[in-house]
Amino acid sequence: MGANSRLLEAEAAAGSQAATPQTTPAPGKDGQVQVPTMKFGGVEISRLVMGVNPLYGFAHYNNNFAKAMADWYTQDRVCEVLHRANSFGINAFNYVNMGRAPQDLKCFQSQGGKMHLIIQVTAHDDPAALVRDLKPLALQRRGEEIDAAFRNRTMDSEREWCKRARDLGVLVGVGTHKPEVIELVEEQGWDVDFYAGCVYNRTRTVEEWKQVLNGQILEMPGEIYVQSDPARMYKAIRQTRKTCFAFKILAAGRIADGGVAGAFRTAYESIKPNDGVYVGVFPNRKDELKENAEIVHGILSGA
Repeated sequence: MGANSRLLEAEAAAGSQAATPQTTPAPGKDGQVQVPTMKFGGVEISRLVMGVNPLYGFAHYNNNFAKAMADWYTQDRVCEVLHRANSFGINAFNYVNMGRAPQDLKCFQSQGGKMHLIIQVTAHDDPAALVRDLKPLALQRRGEEIDAAFRNRTMDSEREWCKRARDLGVLVGVGTHKPEVIELVEEQGWDVDFYAGCVYNRTRTVEEWKQVLNGQILEMPGEIYVQSDPARMYKAIRQTRKTCFAFKILAAGRIADGGVAGAFRTAYESIKPNDGVYVGVFPNRKDELKENAEIVHGILSGA
């Protein structure tokens, strides 16, 4: 058993992680609000975690938007945005080791930037190499792989993956878009430390979508966002004592500007006090990091 796992067990013996109070840091050096923190594996991380998708054009919208994101996010802009996140106390990053990402991360770190890495691990990644080279806080099996295994009834192989990851001495998590995955993993008692749950179940099959949509099917069935979905994932998150991270709380940019604050409030009021949220930004037209940090600070500090 890894040291991080033993630490988490010690914390659980002292009381449920769900009851662990968050910490509200003092203002930053330039007076910026600081996102409140949570304890995760023996360190304090921000309850707003930097999402990775926009940085590399994973728009979950359409190809034109994806290309616009990828073109805008040069290496300099990736580093600039990560440093700006640090200035608001955001010190954790839901990283994925694809394409140019390793070079961008190295550049950011060479400039003095620091992030606790919660790495999404794909089917093509070597977990041992990720731990050796990047020294992450946590490895999270990516939701695409987990959901495919759930659909194909091969979850035993993913449980074995989690066991191998545990031997690497980092926190181990399961990502998913399906509340029933969290319920299954809990029921079977997997040795994992956390979950990352997409609040919109975008990995339904076409037949499952037809059941949800009364026999109809929309274009781009892999990117349908149903307003009744978040409540189901938030319920699953509340029902486990393990730390959880909610993601896609803004429906991959489908929430209108006037609804952003409400979506953040719904998220934080629907998860546990020691849970967090992954959110990416595309600040080409406004300072989304500042806006998000101020919203989250206001919600969590009661301001």
